[in-house]
Amino acid sequence: MSGFTWRWPLALLIGAIIIAVVVILVVRSTTRKRLTPDTATPTASTKPKATLQNDSRSTAPSTRAHRLPLVWNMAAMLKSGTVAQRYRLFRAACIGAVVLVALGLLASLGLVARPSTVDEDAQAESSRDIVLCLDVSGSALPFDREVIATYSQLVKSFKTERIALSIFNSTSRTVFPLTDDYSLVTKQLSAAMSALKGVQTQTDIDKMSDQQYQAISDWLSGTQNRKDATSLIGDGLVNCAAMVPGFSASANGSEKRNSPASIVFASDNVLSGSPLYTLQEALTIATKNDIHVDGLFTGASASENDATTVDMRTRVEAAGGTFLTRSQANSVDELVRSIESDKTKEAEQDAQINLADQPAPWIAALVILLGIAFVVEGWARR
Repeated sequence: MSGFTWRWPLALLIGAIIIAVVVILVVRSTTRKRLTPDTATPTASTKPKATLQNDSRSTAPSTRAHRLPLVWNMAAMLKSGTVAQRYRLFRAACIGAVVLVALGLLASLGLVARPSTVDEDAQAESSRDIVLCLDVSGSALPFDREVIATYSQLVKSFKTERIALSIFNSTSRTVFPLTDDYSLVTKQLSAAMSALKGVQTQTDIDKMSDQQYQAISDWLSGTQNRKDATSLIGDGLVNCAAMVPGFSASANGSEKRNSPASIVFASDNVLSGSPLYTLQEALTIATKNDIHVDGLFTGASASENDATTVDMRTRVEAAGGTFLTRSQANSVDELVRSIESDKTKEAEQDAQINLADQPAPWIAALVILLGIAFVVEGWARR
């Protein structure tokens, strides 16, 4: 819980002003007329005047007679002492009662104003789902290590998002499903970068040891399960979209998600084979499922103006996404801004609903004040 706030602060403000005015009026009314101390002793002596004059103990002025006796109930205190002393006691009792009542009303107003805190757990439940979707075909693989590095930087900017990673060639493999365990995400991305270290150039591949080759082979396992087909772009994107809860291949786009979903789609868009879905069909299915798709070009820098690259850019941007290349220095910042901008009105409303009432301190204060009032009331009646 964090972010303390009041749901109805106006009620607390108005009530506090009214209570302050009442307290000021009561205090002023009790102090308007002041009594001068009564010099007479509280009780009259039964001795004759002559006897009093001859009594050596009465030659000095008595100070004890002007003090209230040490008693433990208000009734006795009001029956003893001078008039001024009794008046001061009565005035103090009135002011104390008013202050006690005012504090009790203030605590009650605090409950009426509904003190609340932001429920971070509830926020996490309604946060975004982000699928990192990576093309690991032969043409894209040498550049995938840079893309994984981009993914790693991207993850550092998230707090409550759920992250998933899927890699594809002719078929797809889930590296890890949607999770908010960022230590797991970081570990998996680091392992992917280590595995891809030896495939950035043909020279690197030629120098790979058997152990390194086995590591990259294990990491790519499950992405080449169709013969005579590689880099099925549209199929890979649909499989990534299917990782988002509530996905339906037959969605008609009539329903909106309560929490946004995004795909960071990294590919060079070099198709080889006959896919079940074209890139355009895959983007349409994602859009109908209310899934935002951003594109990240993973090919060589020299291919950024090729027809396949331009086609990918056109289709991604037409679907409402951001298209970036590896050579753009601000690619991570652009992706973060694009994902952040995909907050629907429903998600913003949910953020307001994620306020949890926190009445406990105010209830405790009210109980304590009531306890004090009962103790004082019992003391006054003794």
